[in-house]
Amino acid sequence: MSSWTTWLAERTNDIASSHRAQLGLTAAVALGIGVSATIGLQGARRWYNIHDLKDSIPDLESPHDVEKINNFGGAEPVEHTDQRDDGRSAALARRARLGDYDEDLILEQLARNRVFLTDDGLGKLRNAFVIVVGCGGVGSHAAAALARSGCGKLRLIDFDQVTLSSLNRHAVATLADVGTPKVVCLQRRLEQIVPWTHFDSRNQLFDAKSAEKQLEPWSDGQGPDFVIDAIDNIDSKVALLHYCHKNSIKVVSSMGAGCKSDPTRVFIGDISASTEDPLSRSTRRKLRLLGVKDGIPVVFSSEKTGPGKAQLLPLPEEEFAKGSVGELGVLPDFRVRILPVLGTMPAVFGLCVANHVMLDITGYPHDYLPSKARDKMYDGILAQVQGLEERVARHLGDDPVGLRIPVTADDVGYLIEEVWKGRSVISGLASRLALTRWRQPAGEWIDHYSPGQKADRLQLDDLVCMTKDEMLRHEKEVLREGRKPEDLYEKSVCDAVERRRAEERAFRAQR
Repeated sequence: MSSWTTWLAERTNDIASSHRAQLGLTAAVALGIGVSATIGLQGARRWYNIHDLKDSIPDLESPHDVEKINNFGGAEPVEHTDQRDDGRSAALARRARLGDYDEDLILEQLARNRVFLTDDGLGKLRNAFVIVVGCGGVGSHAAAALARSGCGKLRLIDFDQVTLSSLNRHAVATLADVGTPKVVCLQRRLEQIVPWTHFDSRNQLFDAKSAEKQLEPWSDGQGPDFVIDAIDNIDSKVALLHYCHKNSIKVVSSMGAGCKSDPTRVFIGDISASTEDPLSRSTRRKLRLLGVKDGIPVVFSSEKTGPGKAQLLPLPEEEFAKGSVGELGVLPDFRVRILPVLGTMPAVFGLCVANHVMLDITGYPHDYLPSKARDKMYDGILAQVQGLEERVARHLGDDPVGLRIPVTADDVGYLIEEVWKGRSVISGLASRLALTRWRQPAGEWIDHYSPGQKADRLQLDDLVCMTKDEMLRHEKEVLREGRKPEDLYEKSVCDAVERRRAEERAFRAQR
């Protein structure tokens, strides 16, 4: 032990007597202290950052200055006095709308549109008044495109506010806009791009009762040149489209962009031609009940769902357990499930809508509006139903002369397209379609008014869609021989028929 102590003392004396060794030891100690200090500083910085972030999130019970929510679920406008850029932009916009803006600068900004649409077309667009109802993913992109292209007057209508989940698809919203009305956000951002455009922003819910007021002329008496429907609630959408159709106001409607991912399958066409879209199907169905079957251009996707593709997310069981599902939404009858939306698709729909409006207003050629052109097919099927009812009447011992059925070609189109989705309920085939009674008529099914005047009591839910070959077999075995459909078809087919018939009865009750 004494030898170890002696050796250590000798080495210490050597270090003390060596200047180089002292410098090395000092550097090593300094390095260690520096590393420790750096690590400690980084740890402290992380700790403070985390606590600053936590402190910035208010408790649910603590007071805050986030915009108040009105009784529509939308945010009340708040003056942002501390945002100098927004203030300067708003002031510039006010001056520009009063004429204090160089016309040459406006034409330079619109130069590409000018050479495309010509001076005459651009002039029409700059004098146009367009109303955008719904300023979310689709509506914000449509409004932004119209404003950037030179549209002179824009009325923006939406009851909702910008949320964090809006930012994946909204055209102009930023984190700073979360909690503000969508119409206020949209106007504030677009004024920074096109200060000469006139805006009328209305933080309101659109419905049938407010349609006349919300679609009223501009303050100078100019009526709307076009209305854009970018609503995702079916009842509000139907109310808007029906009002525009009834009052001869040009309107274009965006169907569902949710669960869609293929931009090559996005089309612009008449509402009667839109397919593979639940929102479009429900809208068409309700409009038909109001007497509107076509004449409304829509943007829709023909993309079909499939394995691995997005689906409407189901409502969690715990939400059902809370009581009435209708009470879970922001507003009555508004969807409470999360709709999967790829952020690019609403933009595609919105830009297509804006493109259609610009071409129509400026008179630019656009012959892309397709139609199913199936009226002749519906007339043929109607004649087939008439003939079938006459044969059944004759077989059951009644004179078919003068028999009239209470079904029109429009009813045939409604049944084929909306109720039976354009396919045979038996085989799923979509060609050579026909309509036939599902069961053999029983009891008094013909009203006799006078000689040669008879009325068939046929109801729309009595008719099912089959191919012509399937209809002939069904006529022989069910309508003539009296067999029950349950004895002839699989249970899945019979269940599908009853389900579709129940849907038709429910829709008919709304007429």
